Amino acid sequence: MKALKLLLLLPIIALCFGCGGEKAANQATRFGTGGTGGMYYAYGSELAKLIQNEDAKHALDVKTTAGSAANLRLLREKFLDIAIVQSDTLSNAINGRGVFAAAGPGAGYAAVAGLYTEACQIIVAKDSGINDVSELVGKRVSVGERESGVLQNAEQILMSHGLTFEMLQPTYLSFTDSALALEKGQIDAFFVTAGAPTSAIEKLTAKKEIKILSIAPDVQNNMMKLYKGYTRCTIPANTYKGQTEEVSTIGVKAVLVASTDLKDDEVAYLTEFIFKNVDKLPHNTSDKLTNEYAVQDIPASFHAGAAKFYETQGVKVNVYDGKSGESIKAGQD
Repeated sequence: MKALKLLLLLPIIALCFGCGGEKAANQATRFGTGGTGGMYYAYGSELAKLIQNEDAKHALDVKTTAGSAANLRLLREKFLDIAIVQSDTLSNAINGRGVFAAAGPGAGYAAVAGLYTEACQIIVAKDSGINDVSELVGKRVSVGERESGVLQNAEQILMSHGLTFEMLQPTYLSFTDSALALEKGQIDAFFVTAGAPTSAIEKLTAKKEIKILSIAPDVQNNMMKLYKGYTRCTIPANTYKGQTEEVSTIGVKAVLVASTDLKDDEVAYLTEFIFKNVDKLPHNTSDKLTNEYAVQDIPASFHAGAAKFYETQGVKVNVYDGKSGESIKAGQD
């Protein structure tokens, strides 16, 4: 009787193990993105569709998450196989800084490719009377979801203007919820770090006139000196409806990372597929995904599978060896 009960329980036990952190052999690759209103989700969804059309055995299972910090935690805990993250958040995770201090230096994941530049966008209503970040004092501001890279960007941008969260009325909303709250007049501003145009902002402009705040060049300079991972970024005029002038801001690189448990051949396939289909995937029109762009200024060592692809292109990268730490600069033969 006991033997019979055990036989009946075996399928249930197997199912329970399949629901855990480890990926099953026949399971689709779990891809951590972000909220549905951002470019991470748009990129992951389009990539999954393209791969499904070409080779179903490499299927991707796209997951919505809170963003970069959550993705890195979920990778470490083996609930994701690949994910897109901000380069500045990745640097903090690799070195055990900021919100990652308690967990210690990141291990168990490695870089695949830098994909595109994400613009730090501060959105206000056109008629708000707010023309500078310093004027957000006392305002209702969505600073990004908890465990998102946006939250750190918002804090650093505010600090560079002499402000702190305590000087605002902060809320912690997704891009989609932030846009809805601004439309309804429930908040005065919100922060977005994403490739432009960003879906949630585009949809908002169909219902409400907005303005995107620029960041002064001297503030940009200070931020690039103080914080690793930032670069100058311009949002061209007419990127969004009603945006007649270009916006000068800062940005970070969106980086695809993969669990080091993911097979080398699978990662090599994914890397090559992205380069072959770059024009079909969401990206900033001002960025061109080249071998150099993909490996430049990436604050992590590379997955061995990605390194295999780059080697065929004459590009050498620092390969993850089981230890955390910043990568060396890649070079071309």
